[in-house]
Amino acid sequence: MSDELRARMTDNTYALGHFLPSQRDLAAEFAVSRDTVQRALRQLVSEGWIESRQGIGARVVKTRHIQSSTPKASRTRRGITLGSLISEAFEQPEVSLDVFTLTSESLDAHIRLQAERIHGGDIKPQRITLRMLLPDTELPLPYPRLSDDKDDPRPRQRLNAITQRHTDSLRGLLQDLTTEKLVDEVDLEIRYAPLIPTFKLYLLNGVEALHGMYEVIERQMMLDTGEVVAALDVLGLGATLTHHVQDTDPDSPGSVFVDSMQSWFDSVWDRLAG
Repeated sequence: MSDELRARMTDNTYALGHFLPSQRDLAAEFAVSRDTVQRALRQLVSEGWIESRQGIGARVVKTRHIQSSTPKASRTRRGITLGSLISEAFEQPEVSLDVFTLTSESLDAHIRLQAERIHGGDIKPQRITLRMLLPDTELPLPYPRLSDDKDDPRPRQRLNAITQRHTDSLRGLLQDLTTEKLVDEVDLEIRYAPLIPTFKLYLLNGVEALHGMYEVIERQMMLDTGEVVAALDVLGLGATLTHHVQDTDPDSPGSVFVDSMQSWFDSVWDRLAG
């Protein structure tokens, strides 16, 4: 539930300064208990997405910031958000996404929205290719960890569980599209790299790139047991992303950036083959 709410704040369904639906309405929409809604809202409060006051409700106080190298006149009328860029990518007959990220959490939320559009007949891509680079699960990462105990395994176990849950969800979503003959061909491949992600990267249809550095912060983290602990972590969903577009000038900043990041991704991907 918290994943879907983050995605809605990211793509401006719930815009900055606006209030989320009431707990009663959220419980009805997601078919969960009020306790589940309250836990999800507490998680979003701890991550800095919303502020919640009794009798007033939960208000959005953070959204995804994207800076674009594209001239304003040529930008999509929807505005520059991760959700809108992925939506535009899925409106093409051939969809290609190359992603390097710490977890597959935000990508899962956005692909789910596109799967709903495909099921509804709003878009009809013929082929979807998704290549995702994730950190090796055995790699000792500097985050997440408890602020007062860097050797406590629970934050890392939580991270691995989040990653596994969302990669499984992605596989299921995309497999269903071919099983139901809504998309002719889907190719999903995930490779695990011995790299500590200091940034996240989205390469869309070979012509656009979204790039953002992870910011390490200290925050309150809710463990699977419900215990809230002080932790050192990164919040990828809150990272500022920079948008670059390839154009007809191979020497333009957008073209150079997209080409260089695509070359970097391909080189890492190829080295991990087999």
